[in-house]
Amino acid sequence: MTMASTLTGFALTRLQKSSAYDVVMRLPMLASSLVLALALAAELARYWHAADPALAGAIVLNIAMRLSMIGYLVILTATLMARTPPIAKAPGAEPRISALLGSFLISVVVLFPRRELAPAVGCLSTLLVLVGDSMAAIVLIQLRGSFSIMAEARQVATSGAYRFVRHPLYLAEEIATIGGVMQFLSIWTALLVVVQIACQIRRMRNEEIVLTEVFPEYSSYKRKTARIIPGLY
Repeated sequence: MTMASTLTGFALTRLQKSSAYDVVMRLPMLASSLVLALALAAELARYWHAADPALAGAIVLNIAMRLSMIGYLVILTATLMARTPPIAKAPGAEPRISALLGSFLISVVVLFPRRELAPAVGCLSTLLVLVGDSMAAIVLIQLRGSFSIMAEARQVATSGAYRFVRHPLYLAEEIATIGGVMQFLSIWTALLVVVQIACQIRRMRNEEIVLTEVFPEYSSYKRKTARIIPGLY
């Protein structure tokens, strides 16, 4: 390794640990969250004007679902703006790839044909999205400035939903994901969910490694707290 490459690597490491780098890395997620929230708000307005008053129950459920999605995105945006720079990050490309695929892979399901669901199944799908996004919004508030897409360490969250599982945000997001994918269900979208879940599990593992290295007390918390499903996993 030459002196130039050593200096370049050192400079890159310092840049990645700087506050300015962290701010820049937030921008794509901030922009996408805001754009999606605005798009959902516009869709909610169109739905409100076109909804059949005779279907009052379905209207209330669908409006609640859309409001939960918008609320989640607004809280996500605020969390990204308020978070502090990370203390440590998982090294290498794999943690970043796993995090990006776990976060965004499932969004491609909207490219598949939408299914015509039976009323009961449609209500279940809507309810899962509502419950998942509402839970995710609550967990984000509890997580405060520790949220990140990548496997990074800021602080250890052990209160609120984190008393019961180590990764309640992923659990909430997966509930919403399953509800959303039901509307596009096929063998291919089911495979996408399987791959996405595998990436999320890998993402959890990467986060736990970083947190254990930075916060020794995390080992004790990990031993007595389920990863994502109490009593099972």
